[in-house]
Amino acid sequence: MKRVGIIGTGSYIPEKVLSNFDLEKILDTNDEWITTRTGISERRVAKNDEASSDLAQVAAERALAIAGITPEELELIVMATITPDTHCPAGANWLEAKIGAANAVSFDITAACTGFIFALSVAEQYIKAGIYHNALVVASEIMTRTLDWTDRETCILWGDGAGAAVITEVENDRGILSTHIHTDGAGGDTLLMPGGGSKTTPISHESVDKKLHTLNMIEGNRSFKVAVRRFSEACEEALSYNNLTLDDVKVIIPHQANLRILQGMAKQLDISMDKIYVNIEKYGNISSATVPIALDEAVKDGTIQPGDLVLLTAFGGGLTWGSSLIRW
Repeated sequence: MKRVGIIGTGSYIPEKVLSNFDLEKILDTNDEWITTRTGISERRVAKNDEASSDLAQVAAERALAIAGITPEELELIVMATITPDTHCPAGANWLEAKIGAANAVSFDITAACTGFIFALSVAEQYIKAGIYHNALVVASEIMTRTLDWTDRETCILWGDGAGAAVITEVENDRGILSTHIHTDGAGGDTLLMPGGGSKTTPISHESVDKKLHTLNMIEGNRSFKVAVRRFSEACEEALSYNNLTLDDVKVIIPHQANLRILQGMAKQLDISMDKIYVNIEKYGNISSATVPIALDEAVKDGTIQPGDLVLLTAFGGGLTWGSSLIRW
């Protein structure tokens, strides 16, 4: 069996910072309330003329530079996003053109916050099958354009950004040991953007007035408990599959959903928070992009070293959850 590995990572965070103190000016909230409940101090907001493919372009070009791969050498681009530039064509198609990857096949994956792990799994299978050799996996989101800015429970959570990874065949014992993905469609209504699809077409004044085109979070407490359980199960599944334990893992890179969720996962797994990489305080929840952004930062700040065992895990709308265990 061929081993597939990540040979380059990259990320891009928009320049504009939206702090909790900024939100105090437009919402009935305060920094202490937000920080205590979410762990978030600030988040980033894309420029008005930036689309998801623009954020993805910068992250992708940085990952390609690290990997030493030219855009022309790419054969596959899989983009995870729930905020593509357009519903047609796909966000990945726009990205393909912008980076000049004329020889690549490109398409989107929609798996909400677990999107990067789903996209990584799809690209990995193509390479293992020998169909493609060099692939770009990217996740890019502009979540701030999906929000109801009068809803203080949800609009405080989200931010914008993109992360990318170049994957190809690798030698020795390094690379992706296993990837595991799951869905539960029966729970899909707990994190929902009801407008914009065929159910509410065409878009009307009525659908906009009802805020059907903004992200809704239903039964937050129930979602919190499910998230903690699925995060933990995803980690345990990857380790069990590979006959390893958490003691073998150098760092867990989770989806940055909410600090309290990550603390709940640590408690359930009986590990220290020191083993969990956290950057949610700077960026908030960027849906599918949080995992590759955190992964890129962990590589660049030296948290991850060659030979380290790295565990990626995520949970999101759909419901979706999954994990990927990687020997760096």
